[in-house]
Amino acid sequence: MQRNKLEKVVEARRALRERFEARIKATPSLSDPAPQGSGAPNRHGMPKLPVDQIATEKWPVLDLGIHPDVPLAKWQLEIDGACAHPLRLSFEDFMALEQVDDVSDFHCVTTWSRFDVPWQGVRVSDLLALVEPHSDATHLMCHASDGYSTNVSLVEALKPDVLLVHRADGAPLAREHGGPVRMITPQLYAWKGAKWIHRLELMTADRPGFWEERGYSMTAYPWQNDRYG
Repeated sequence: MQRNKLEKVVEARRALRERFEARIKATPSLSDPAPQGSGAPNRHGMPKLPVDQIATEKWPVLDLGIHPDVPLAKWQLEIDGACAHPLRLSFEDFMALEQVDDVSDFHCVTTWSRFDVPWQGVRVSDLLALVEPHSDATHLMCHASDGYSTNVSLVEALKPDVLLVHRADGAPLAREHGGPVRMITPQLYAWKGAKWIHRLELMTADRPGFWEERGYSMTAYPWQNDRYG
């Protein structure tokens, strides 16, 4: 992508985040002066765990039992709904956006946590900046190629550590973990990060996705043990 286009994305991202800045600061992980509780870190200096979680170095595979095979040449991301400029990106388009390296934790609602996962991908805030969400847009519905869906509020989705990733642990994202591209939501339980993602739908009201329809939380804050609705 040409330099001037990248600069436009950065400016649009800044404007979008400013719209939601106060609400982002009010989210539990940022407004609580001690979001991870008090006391010493657990387990010989390792980071603290959310309540009822256990630490693992493995990366268990959990899904609906379908592992879509999506070649890079055929992968596309559609961004539509309550926005001014719906678009569809190829993998080449996606890779032309600013690539971000980040390290964050991964908290699964099934009670395991994996610390310090290295990721590479594109900020969701950059992707949303491209389409200019309408002023009344409040949430995303994330759609996956296996039929899965999950809802995420824009105040969470616009945080800088929320990414669509194509690499993890220094290698291309494996198919069983959602490759070629999945979403990660480090400040929420991991079911909010759809594997095999192919569509981001901007919405003007919240609505439940796959697990939310089955009784899981609409918000999914790990440090509040916010598992079920």
